Amino acid sequence: MEILSKLANKNTLLADGATGTYLQARGLEPGGDPELMNITDANVVKGMAKDYFEAGSDLVQTNSFGGNFYVQSRYDQGAKIDEINFQAAQLAKSASLNPNLGKKERYVFGSVGPTGELIEPVGTTSAKDIYAAFKQQILALAKGGVDGIIIETMISLEEAKIAISATKENTDLPVAALTTFDKGPRGFFTMMGDTPEKCFTELFAADADIVGANCGNGIEIMSELAKRFRECGEGYVWINSNAGIPEIRQGQIIYPETPDYMSEGFSKLIDMGINIVGGCCGTTPDHIKQIASLINE
Repeated sequence: MEILSKLANKNTLLADGATGTYLQARGLEPGGDPELMNITDANVVKGMAKDYFEAGSDLVQTNSFGGNFYVQSRYDQGAKIDEINFQAAQLAKSASLNPNLGKKERYVFGSVGPTGELIEPVGTTSAKDIYAAFKQQILALAKGGVDGIIIETMISLEEAKIAISATKENTDLPVAALTTFDKGPRGFFTMMGDTPEKCFTELFAADADIVGANCGNGIEIMSELAKRFRECGEGYVWINSNAGIPEIRQGQIIYPETPDYMSEGFSKLIDMGINIVGGCCGTTPDHIKQIASLINE
């Protein structure tokens, strides 16, 4: 688990930026299947990893957020899970080995998002079936050569824990588990009503190596959330911020926070000792380049 040794040396590592908005700008149709582009538009997906590495990312995530059986079945691609995830890993890994990037170590984390299913007894899908879906996806990512797994944008602690178990019981890879929060009058809660403190405690207890939060908020709110996580105690923390809340301008969806605007917030994350920082929806290689300059100061 080389990356954990790197974090133990108090390094702040830089993740990548958005996947969906990057691909939408390069041909992904509204309502299209981003993960299928690993097969149909491999050069675009590899180019995304290349762009983020060249901008300064220490690690990038694979294009596999919705690469589980349940999500892909909604696109009638449930038979291609192994190929989609293996390709996702191979494309990002090959970009990390580009000799033009220099000698700095670079890592690839396999992105694992929610299934979109409600687990029994709240829903109709069994925990056993959810586990099987995550296991299939994670094994394909591992076969493709990822250095770790990031379970992200989770609103259900139960589902996140199942994904952690599927990783730990079937691979030797380090695993990060990131949850998504809304800020209301009573503070930060996931959609299922869990606090940052509860997520921190229970995800580490479930054997996550890294915990944190991503998506849903711009850098100012994410800085507040990061402080809550950091105050929970010892443990590696990963924060990925949106470039603000999307707005519709002249018929287009725009994320309003520019690289310059986000700089102050990312400086706070670095100063408070967040171990891995990066971007989520709306962030671009230009955002990552700006954050890289802060880390390298």
